[in-house]
Amino acid sequence: MRRTLIQKLYRTGVRLILSVLVFQLSYSQQMPDEYKRVLSFLGKTGDYADRVFKMNIPRNDLTVTVAGVAAPTPFGFGGWLAMTKGNNGNEVMMGDLVLLQDEVNPVMSALLENGLEVTALHNHFFWEEPRIFYMHVHGFGQAAELAKKVKPALDLIGRGAEQSIMPAVKKRDVEIAEGKLNTGRLSHIIGHRGDRIGVTFKIVIGRDDIHIKEMGAEISSRMGLNTWAAFIGTDEKAAIAGDIAMLEGEVTPVLKALRQNGLEVVAIHHHMTGINPPVVFLHYWGTGPAEKLASGFRAALDKLGSITLGETAHH
Repeated sequence: MRRTLIQKLYRTGVRLILSVLVFQLSYSQQMPDEYKRVLSFLGKTGDYADRVFKMNIPRNDLTVTVAGVAAPTPFGFGGWLAMTKGNNGNEVMMGDLVLLQDEVNPVMSALLENGLEVTALHNHFFWEEPRIFYMHVHGFGQAAELAKKVKPALDLIGRGAEQSIMPAVKKRDVEIAEGKLNTGRLSHIIGHRGDRIGVTFKIVIGRDDIHIKEMGAEISSRMGLNTWAAFIGTDEKAAIAGDIAMLEGEVTPVLKALRQNGLEVVAIHHHMTGINPPVVFLHYWGTGPAEKLASGFRAALDKLGSITLGETAHH
């Protein structure tokens, strides 16, 4: 009796092991050849399940601590790209890339220049060392085509991180002295007047073309529905920082305009939830001659709906 029971358990165990092996074999064989070619082309690993192809882009090259606590890669530093079939046999691609701060704008430019979209840029942690940002990407097309478009950006990630980043950090330690700015000239370039606030010259532009109400209240420029630029320094050596309020269809054109003019994007996110239409906010930064910075900001402004070039309401 006991031997019979053991034999039954043994046979059950063997069948279970065989079924697992068969499942794993069939699972691995389910990946379509087009996705296998993507993995081979990009030199990555991935899997295919629930009609979704997912590629791993872990930051195993980084040693990360969060508030002094050692954090392994799976703790939150494993980037990824995923594809699934959409309309007309094309792929919808989405992903989340884990980037050091000096990788953010080069990677963003590589994505934009190759016809892909950047839909978010933000942090996931406080007090992490080194500083890490997360960039969400989006694309639509054939798998092989998307792989070619994303490769230049992926090739920029993790290439000699410490060696390539340290000189860049030192290079950006540009001293901005307090001085006089030709505010009239800056206003002329941007097409809006601004105000002096101490050593800062600030231009605020309301999005009066976007009509939003919340709980019956009109959300105006003074309630935060605005685009702005702040300048410090001198005409020869200045810094600019600011925020751009965008409708969803304006995000990619504005990103391209900023990057093509040498301004760095430091965040893309929402300031308000539950509003219609949705508004996306983008924070940017740059250093250089004041007029060049103003021209870069103006190039982004030109991508914003029906903002008119005239006098702006004061902040």
